[in-house]
Amino acid sequence: MKALFSRQSMIIASAAVLIAVITIVSVNVFSSPGPVTGLANAISSPVRALASTVTGTFERIYYSIYRYDDLMAEYDRVVTENANLRRDFRESILLREENDQLRALLGFSERHASLDRELAIVRSSGGSNWSSSFTINRGNANSAIERGNAVISESGVLIGQVTDVGATYSTVVTVLDTTFKAGAYIGEGDADATVKGDFNLMRSGLIMLDHFDDDLIIIPGDTIVTSGKGSVFPAGLVVGEVVEVRRHNTGVGRYATVRPLRGIDALTMVFVITGFDISE
Repeated sequence: MKALFSRQSMIIASAAVLIAVITIVSVNVFSSPGPVTGLANAISSPVRALASTVTGTFERIYYSIYRYDDLMAEYDRVVTENANLRRDFRESILLREENDQLRALLGFSERHASLDRELAIVRSSGGSNWSSSFTINRGNANSAIERGNAVISESGVLIGQVTDVGATYSTVVTVLDTTFKAGAYIGEGDADATVKGDFNLMRSGLIMLDHFDDDLIIIPGDTIVTSGKGSVFPAGLVVGEVVEVRRHNTGVGRYATVRPLRGIDALTMVFVITGFDISE
């Protein structure tokens, strides 16, 4: 067996030497790699091509993975930046709203210096399909609020009236509530009318202007303000704007639908008028 391996080794070694000699001679004689080298190149060419393809594929995969990490990092950066911008935008909106409220309050204070009022925070809504009300954080133990006081917005728009007073809370019915009623004027005129809540209109966010002369000229957009008569509400509080003038179902007399100038659902704070000059 050893002799067999020795003979095979000798044959392989001799063949290798012969190939080397032929290659050297070919290079010297033909000035080229020669047929043996060409054959070797022909045999190895597909292998080199395959190796090149595999190498290129791995390079592309590595680049894709590297690029994916970059894209994910960029995505995270954009998401974070967007979240920060949205937060800053919300804060700017809140600051602007607060600034508008303070400006409106300042203007209202200048116009109605004789009004005594207390700031109150809206705690919760007690409205339903049958009523419109909310509670505030002021009562007879921590304020001078009394039943019947008018409740206004920071700009002096009439919101409603206090109907119940507890120790540290009070209930306010809004102008939309069916129990609400106040004397009113149309614009700068002095023609008497009544503004009140109406069940059918309440669901549309409207109130009714009624009990005015049938020949009185009223057009959409007219401003409705409190008349001050009855000493319940100060004169000149804005209630809303006329939307439409209709005739009663009975055919006798007209009424107007009025949209309040201050949204009830968005209220966060109000002012309760605890005293005012009746001659105002």
